[in-house]
Amino acid sequence: MKAFYAEEQKRHDPKAFLSSGAARPNPEQPERVERLLAGAKAAGCEIVRPRNHGLGPVAAVHTPEYLDFLEHIYTRWQRIDGASAEVIPNIHPIARSGSYPASAVGQAGYHMADTACPISGETWQSALWSAWSAVEAAEVVMSGAPAAYALCRPPGHHAFADVAGGFCFINNSAVAAQVLRRTASRVAILDVDLHHGNGTQGIFYARPDVLTVSLHADPVRFYPFFWGHADERGEGAGLGYNFNLPLPRKSTDAAFLEALEVAFQRIHAFSPDALVVALGLDAFEGDPFGGLSVTTPGFARIGEAIAKLGLPTVIVQEGGYLCDELGDNLTAFLTGFGGKSR
Repeated sequence: MKAFYAEEQKRHDPKAFLSSGAARPNPEQPERVERLLAGAKAAGCEIVRPRNHGLGPVAAVHTPEYLDFLEHIYTRWQRIDGASAEVIPNIHPIARSGSYPASAVGQAGYHMADTACPISGETWQSALWSAWSAVEAAEVVMSGAPAAYALCRPPGHHAFADVAGGFCFINNSAVAAQVLRRTASRVAILDVDLHHGNGTQGIFYARPDVLTVSLHADPVRFYPFFWGHADERGEGAGLGYNFNLPLPRKSTDAAFLEALEVAFQRIHAFSPDALVVALGLDAFEGDPFGGLSVTTPGFARIGEAIAKLGLPTVIVQEGGYLCDELGDNLTAFLTGFGGKSR
């Protein structure tokens, strides 16, 4: 299996975020890349640098207003007397309709959902190359490869069409799905990250051509709190094309795999031509976020189960944070996926 990654993705180096009101070191660190690369290589992946695909594939799922903000906000922010070293919002609208602020401070609040996605001078290019890794993986699958892995960092599934959040700026899984739609009539996105893929859900919530399915820790007391509940089913033409499977905290392999079978039933009923797996490894029992309790062998079983769907598949890296087993968990998933049906 080919794995796509560009060195520019390491340059984004966020320093802090707020957790329960306290400033803490940001866990979305460049070192994640080294551990994930080691895990992909151990699974036998060929590491390939993606091409520069321009803004087209990104603009297909994000608004031009938002992309202009991401590209220029850091430079604008630095002109503010006494501004922080990174762009971090201090005000948010209670409603996002009507007027659009002209100031950098107002736009940061408008386009950034939380304090976990600070923007530095390197963020824009890192996020673009991360997205281009997803584009390249999707194009390889469109060309006939049964599967490809995109080592996307920074991750993407909390990014809406015009909002960053939760370490995410460009929604790489959504970008991959939209690229697949060039040749696939219907695409399913299966998100197995610890956290609900609220941005992905939002992008496709009113669309019937992309089915979004997410397994995650129950958000009633867990990030992202306001999205990911079982009654969120889509709207308009997309009603019935969104499916959330919230899991109790500390759910183990057995519970996760049981929910996965329910997800497969919905995917089967949708009959997609291709699949995007939003692969979060933070469901691991030893991940710093500690929300679920999937084991390393559990990731192998998850990969094996998904492979049995027999669909052309783009695997897009989402979460999974610094712990000794991070690379091993990726190796387990990719080996399980490739070792049975591929």
